[in-house]
Amino acid sequence: MSGIPPRTDLKVGFACNNRCVFCAQGDKRSKCASIPLSELVDRLRSVRGDLRQPKGLVLTGGEPILYKQILPLVAAAKKLGYRPIQIQTNGRMMSYPNVLEKLIAAGATEFSPSIHGSTAEVHEALTRAKGSWQQSRDGIANACRAGLPVVTNSVVTKGNFTDQPALVQLLCDLGVRDAQLAFVHPVGTALELFDEVVPRLSDVIPYVREARDIARRYEMRLMTEAIPLCFLRGMEELCVEEIIPQTTVVDLEGQILDYSEWREVEGKSHGEVCQKCVLRPKCEGPWREYPDKFGWSEFVPVERLDAKET
Repeated sequence: MSGIPPRTDLKVGFACNNRCVFCAQGDKRSKCASIPLSELVDRLRSVRGDLRQPKGLVLTGGEPILYKQILPLVAAAKKLGYRPIQIQTNGRMMSYPNVLEKLIAAGATEFSPSIHGSTAEVHEALTRAKGSWQQSRDGIANACRAGLPVVTNSVVTKGNFTDQPALVQLLCDLGVRDAQLAFVHPVGTALELFDEVVPRLSDVIPYVREARDIARRYEMRLMTEAIPLCFLRGMEELCVEEIIPQTTVVDLEGQILDYSEWREVEGKSHGEVCQKCVLRPKCEGPWREYPDKFGWSEFVPVERLDAKET
């Protein structure tokens, strides 16, 4: 992470126009649809730190573009010196005229829209929102045309893992240059629907490999999140964890969490088999809920590196 400025992940509230079967936020939408603007600005000010040092910001939720005060919030973040300012979104609102232009004028510099299938059938079975695929697709296309950095995110689930090559092809066709495939985190709604939502890692990998080949042909940077390195043999460059910036999460009631530390210490885990693996120092392991359910039999330790890997 050397040279990458730290960032703050600010939850603006949990209202959302999707009802994803894999949502990590669970029932938070019913607890807190939005947080007052003045409170959010105070939270940004409290974690900004040294104004002479660069610090990035990710605005997320829920769906942050639904937040009625999103434009003054972005403007306030810019005034506080946050840069880059990324909007993490399902992309649907960006399909409407002038939404992107207004966000950019307020100070947004990056967009991270999500789409979870190459077709409406695949995507909407996961989002449980009719019409969401076309809007997300159009929103991503609009963001790419705007010329600012766009990094898409697609959650890999039991319902779409075979669709990953077709999805990456769609993203390439839309002009996406950076895309992430994030293995589902079994918390919130995804934990409630674990058997329906969470695939086996060993089943996912052949489709990730095919998606990687497509991305290479288009010179797209493809990344994976939460897929341990022992599953990525020959594809280790996909692993995003080493370049995730040091991140502070400001959550529902203003709780401040060192997400980087939490992810490694509490969010993910290593089994006894991992202690034999030479990749262990670089690998965060799977989300801990995964081996809690499936065990460690799929995980094969890498006992030595090939010459080209040393």
